[in-house]
Amino acid sequence: MSEAKILLADDDEELCDLLRDFLVRDGFDVAVSHDGAQALQLARDNAYDAIVLDVMLPEKSGLDLLRELRRDSRLPVLMLTALGEDIDRILGLELGADDYVPKPCNPREIAARLRAILRRTRGDGEVPKLDDISVGPVSLRATSRSAALRGEPLALTGTEFNILAVLLREAGTVVSKETLSQDVLGRPLGPFDRSIDVHISKLRRKLGPAADGESMIGTVHRGGYVFRIVDEG
Repeated sequence: MSEAKILLADDDEELCDLLRDFLVRDGFDVAVSHDGAQALQLARDNAYDAIVLDVMLPEKSGLDLLRELRRDSRLPVLMLTALGEDIDRILGLELGADDYVPKPCNPREIAARLRAILRRTRGDGEVPKLDDISVGPVSLRATSRSAALRGEPLALTGTEFNILAVLLREAGTVVSKETLSQDVLGRPLGPFDRSIDVHISKLRRKLGPAADGESMIGTVHRGGYVFRIVDEG
């Protein structure tokens, strides 16, 4: 993997210095911002490969920054959330974050999560090599990592694209949450981890109902998720 340009947005200057030094030694090119308004401007003005974004930022919160960023950008986002603040994690994922790490955090875990995000958003990571695929009204193109619904472009984050790719590849077959977490997020599914559930919820909203009026992605209790094969008529 070529050197990745990362924006680190956190108002804890001591933590930023620690993370930046570690990430630079680990091969990343790191820029730092200590307030949300500046970080949003930097994210829009520069070609970063990902942003490490703290929820609590002055001037503009991390969640507000993410909400505005997702209006016109698919820049991969790794959120930093306070330990035990589940609502921030869920809201961050709902707003379009790719993954999260609770604070206090280990720099090695940040680096590992970043590499996992970058591998999958660049299309050469945990998700197996993808061919163009169409199932019912949904189609994916591998080279451009783009999706379409009934011929119209479908705006997906990199994580959403990869989850959909796994489900389409296994259309009609139940895919477990553990498999999705390992293949897409690059980590085991934790006992209280709702990341996959939140990404699936967002995908359902973007896909809308199938021809039979039901969700295109079905839930199998204690099993996982399945992309339903429904005759469009």
